[in-house]
Amino acid sequence: MTPAQLAALHALCFTVPRPWSADEFTDLLDSKGVFVQGDGHGFILGRVIAGEVELLTLAVHPKARRAGIGARLLAGFEQHAQSQGAQDAFLEVAADNTAARALYENAGYASAGLRKSYYQGPRGAHIDALVLRKSFTHS
Repeated sequence: MTPAQLAALHALCFTVPRPWSADEFTDLLDSKGVFVQGDGHGFILGRVIAGEVELLTLAVHPKARRAGIGARLLAGFEQHAQSQGAQDAFLEVAADNTAARALYENAGYASAGLRKSYYQGPRGAHIDALVLRKSFTHS
């Protein structure tokens, strides 16, 4: 997908956090360790650095939700990250995004922290971010 396609799909999916522009996607994709996987139905963007992968964003077209696309993208993300040496994954998710939280919890992500008032909603409301983490190594 091109940066413009990523930005268009992101805009359909997000108000909090705000959607990213094509220029922001271009800059991210030019950064070290950043990768994207997906198609017109959805995409996932991550960054692998120093044994960790950060899930930067996951977007599924509103008309394609509840069909397993998010879970498929997340599984592919984890496989790619591990192939690049990641041992742990982390992400931030809006505390009120129940669908995303369920996806991550079902995939084995657990709470690792809280960022109070991290996101600002469209009407100025502050929304907490949950920091979630998953280890790919089993103790």
